[in-house]
Amino acid sequence: MPATNKQWTLIRRPVGDDVDACLRFEEKPKPVPGPGQMLVRTAYLSLDPANRLWMKDEPSYMPPVPLGGPMYGGIIGTVEASAAEGFVPGDLVAGLGGWAEYHLFTPGEVGRVTPVEGVPLSAWMSVLGATGITAYFGLLEVGKPKAGETLVVSAAAGAVGSIVGQIGKIMGCRVIGIAGGAQKCRHLKTRFGFDETIDYKSENVAARLAELAPPRADGGGGVDMYFENVGGEIGNAVIENIAMRGRVMLCGMISQYNAKERPLGVDLTKILMCRATIEGFLVLDYFPRAAEAVNALSAWIRSGQLVYDVDVREGIENTLSAFHSLFAPGGGHTGKLMVRIDPDIS
Repeated sequence: MPATNKQWTLIRRPVGDDVDACLRFEEKPKPVPGPGQMLVRTAYLSLDPANRLWMKDEPSYMPPVPLGGPMYGGIIGTVEASAAEGFVPGDLVAGLGGWAEYHLFTPGEVGRVTPVEGVPLSAWMSVLGATGITAYFGLLEVGKPKAGETLVVSAAAGAVGSIVGQIGKIMGCRVIGIAGGAQKCRHLKTRFGFDETIDYKSENVAARLAELAPPRADGGGGVDMYFENVGGEIGNAVIENIAMRGRVMLCGMISQYNAKERPLGVDLTKILMCRATIEGFLVLDYFPRAAEAVNALSAWIRSGQLVYDVDVREGIENTLSAFHSLFAPGGGHTGKLMVRIDPDIS
């Protein structure tokens, strides 16, 4: 086994999109587990827009990445050595690790991953992991969909958005997806079964929404639910077309994560006049109920009602270039983005 630990170290706080200058690829000594610890070799590393927030030194739902330490990231890995009760070499675990080959964990910092025949390990980092749990509880618990309602999803071709749209269809909703580029919009319809799409790169989002979900007689728009992943002009355009008693599920604001200055907020007049609600949520709040989501998602996969995409890049040295795909104009990928660190894991 390697004697060193390759990792991406955060050396300064980024401003705007200058992430390249803030991360350094290094080789460190391979950590040795102490009493009660286990050494875990990373199999898959999750790449998420929230990673960019964790680089900032400002209030958030978790402490910022410390300078001089590895960049945070969700991982699935294999226990290589253990001095922790109940864990032995070969066990598969998941937890918040980092952009590194190896990590030290205590039992309370990880959850077990139980392999299921016919289900690739990468699924536990996507549809059966935090991605699927976010989509499941965000829509069902926060959005509270009703059959016949109109659901709009931004970043709809992404990991969370593509699952949200499909759950909306399972719940009997009419689903409109917003994505960048004609190819992604076709993918939303042919792969994920969205009813309508809006290509924000070539279409006026507000005007197209007025056609697909026109205003109603009660004075509101035609969007009953909006699953917000993007923010900015796209979010404003959808909220302008929110329905009476509409609901906005605030999951992410990727358009603003690289902003050098705090952008102007949304005009909340429409929220007031339509008595709509905006509710932010974090998947961390729902982890105690994760089994509920996993069971439902698994059943929908087995029945063919739910499909998912993964985009797996190879090698820890390619982590930073893969991360840029999250913020590329129109998005440089579809589905869940991750890096396979351990080439021996399928």
